[in-house]
Amino acid sequence: MKIGILGSTCVGQSLGHGFVEQGNEVKIGARNPKQEGLVHWLSENKSASVGSFAEAAAFGELLILAADWNETEDAIKQANPKNFSGKVVLDVSNPLDSVASESWKRAEQPDSGGERLQRRLPGARVVGAFNPTGNAHIFHPNFEEGQPELFICGNDAAAKKEVAGLLADFGWPVVDLGPIEASRYLEPLAMGWVTHGLNGRCSRRFCARSHCAYLSFCLEATRSQGQTAQM
Repeated sequence: MKIGILGSTCVGQSLGHGFVEQGNEVKIGARNPKQEGLVHWLSENKSASVGSFAEAAAFGELLILAADWNETEDAIKQANPKNFSGKVVLDVSNPLDSVASESWKRAEQPDSGGERLQRRLPGARVVGAFNPTGNAHIFHPNFEEGQPELFICGNDAAAKKEVAGLLADFGWPVVDLGPIEASRYLEPLAMGWVTHGLNGRCSRRFCARSHCAYLSFCLEATRSQGQTAQM
């Protein structure tokens, strides 16, 4: 299958690696396809390719939205919404404010990011997944506690069945929470990482299970607290 990934985040790259390992064709779309991180990723995933958002969206039979939340709308515009029509769109984003904000918090909105994306792309079949999952455990997760399960949601039953099959190959049996409105319950789970880090418990174990963006903020917050204590 041809997989188009919009966003060069560590989550997008982890998903891309997993799909490459499963024998799929992968193209990551980014604002700057020549950025150092993607060049390194390509060196380890030689059968994949990178390009613009529009190229990735046109390429993919299945699309993945993996850009930072505050960049998602621009990524969709650059990709051309027509390229999403009729396709399964895996939404792995979390509607969180930018790291440039004074503190991480859930973006103010009356519903969920998943619902907003489905309204933004009415011709697409949006499926929410991986919202509360650290990028280090996206492909073939291995936990001492046993086999994990992954929550998904979406309005299209056939799309969810297709996604469930792909995620099973990744090592994730899924639990279907129902329509896309269930994103309201999935997305806030990411805030647990943020709260944990801000409470000063940024251990290696915690960091390994967190998204890179959350980890970066957690470490920066810890450094700031240490500098303040020394003053």
